[in-house]
Parts: sequence; structure tokens; C-alpha cells
Amino acid sequence: MSENTACVMAPLSDLGQEQLQTLLDLVSDGIWDWNANTGHVYRNPGWYRMLGYPSHSLDNTVFTWENVIHPEDYPRVMACFEDYLSQRAPSYQVEYRCRCKDGSYLWIEDSGHVVARNPDGSVARMFGAHRNIDDRKRLVAHLEQRNSSLESLIAERTRELCWVNEQLKRQLDENRDLAERDSLTLAANRYRLEKALLQECERAGRFRLPLSLILMDFDDFKPINDRYGHARGDTALVEVVEQIRKCVGPEHLLARWGGDEFMVLMPGSDLQAAMAVADAIRQQVLRLPPIGEHRVTLSFGIAQWRGGERPEQLVARADQALYRAKAGGKNQIA
Repeated sequence: MSENTACVMAPLSDLGQEQLQTLLDLVSDGIWDWNANTGHVYRNPGWYRMLGYPSHSLDNTVFTWENVIHPEDYPRVMACFEDYLSQRAPSYQVEYRCRCKDGSYLWIEDSGHVVARNPDGSVARMFGAHRNIDDRKRLVAHLEQRNSSLESLIAERTRELCWVNEQLKRQLDENRDLAERDSLTLAANRYRLEKALLQECERAGRFRLPLSLILMDFDDFKPINDRYGHARGDTALVEVVEQIRKCVGPEHLLARWGGDEFMVLMPGSDLQAAMAVADAIRQQVLRLPPIGEHRVTLSFGIAQWRGGERPEQLVARADQALYRAKAGGKNQIA
């Protein structure tokens, strides 16, 4: 029940009907007085003015009220009203839209209070008020719309920033990949290999895992460059790398150590496993067609990491093994 209604209701026992009528006519809010036993509903002039109707131009029944409630709000309003009348709810107050004379709808706050009940507990008389809250509701709706628009804008900008970040990350990953990849053969470059060697030697020591390294060198590569040109020599390097890739697993790192030298870093593999991979590579490379009078072959040097050994020491031992393979007649594994 609104404050205006409270002001009207407090002195009811001391007011005559004529005085009460005068008070109700002066109140600006829409006041209603429902005699449930007769069905008569009195609505003050303020109620009519609020909705744009001439004073007392509508029937003084509950149907007038029901007919002006917005159809979408009607079920909710009736549920609240019935809950209060049956005393399932302690009070009656609800916000909904009422149809004005010009066909538009006005948001009102409806509150009421039962002032008398019949001996059987049914409602005898009820007073209430309709208060115009249209400006507040429209302001709230406007703010919600602005907030929604702002949230949509923020969400859109967030999506754009996420997309930009993804592109930047992809570009950074690509740049990082390019920085660690040999531009000719697309194998890992020396920088990537040195970094991986250090990491894998530390991991092998930490977890006591085997680690092997295959160092391989193109046999008689300089004569190919000298006789057929560097372009043909570059093509031969690319072809050799393609054959090597067929023999190594995803857990291995194939890298160009420099010039015509390549390495395969094999975490978790012992010397015997490395020898098997080296032989598979040797056999695969032999399938390549000769370059003029030169048959394409590789020589291999293999070393298994020893506990406490630094990466450069492991590489040095693989290089010594490669030297022995070259000295043994090339196309050899040592």
C-alpha cells in the first residue's frame, strides 16, 4: 500500500463518507476502493487522469481494471492478487502496464490492502493505489539497453582483441619456428639443436634416461658443387633430408649442423637403437639416383651420452666416430 493510501486509510474510522470522498478526489495517485461484497469499485479522479480518461467515464467494476492490464502482464498480476487474497502472500504489490485512453501503455505500481473480511474469511473491502512509475521504468530500460549495447561493444572488442592476440601469437610462433629452422632444408637449425642438446642432456641426467646422437655427413659433396653447381648441390641436400625424415620418429630432432652435415638427436634411445636408425637412413639414401657419376651416400658417427657429459663433449665423440667412418671408406657407420 502506498504512502498516499496509508494517509487516507489511517483516519477511516473518524471520517464520514463525504469527507473521505473529498480526500480521495484530492490525491494525485490513482486510488481505488473495492467493495468485494457488492462488486463496486470506486476510482478517484487521479486514477483517470493518470491514464488519460475523463473522470468516472468507465464502469465501476473489477472488469474495468482487468481490461486495462497489458495482456502479457495479466497472468502475473492475477497470480499476485490471488496469492494475497487467499493469504498465501503477506502483501500485494506488483508492477505492470496499464492501457491509456490513447492506446499507449503506462507502467504503474499497484499496491493494496484488505481492510475488512467477512466472517468466513473472504474479502469484504480492499483499498489500494496505482502509482505512475513509467518514467523510472523507461529510464531503467534505457540504461539496461545502454548497458547491453556497451556489453555487446565490449564483447565485440574482446573478440577482436582475442583474434588479434591469436594472430600475434601465431605470427610469433611462426617467427620463432623460422628462427629455429634451416631455410633450405627446413630441418632444425644449429641454434635449435644446441638448445635441445642442453635440455636433453640435463633431462637424461635427471631421469637417468639414455640419449644418443647421430652425426652424418654427405660423402664427396664438394665435387658435386664444383661440377654441377651450388643449385644442384642444394637440391641434393633437400633430397637427402627428405629421405632422412622417413627414418626418424616424431620424438627425434633432425637438424642441419652446418654445410652438408646433419644430426639426429634421439632422446630415450641407446646406442643400439641409434645404430638401427643410422643404418635405415643409409639404406634409404642409397635409393636416390646418382648425380652424374656421383652416387649419393652418407657417413655416420654415433655417440651415446655418458653421465655428467656436457653437450659439446657428446658432439665431439660423435664427430670422432664420423671421422673413423670416413677413414673406413665412407658410406659407413661408426
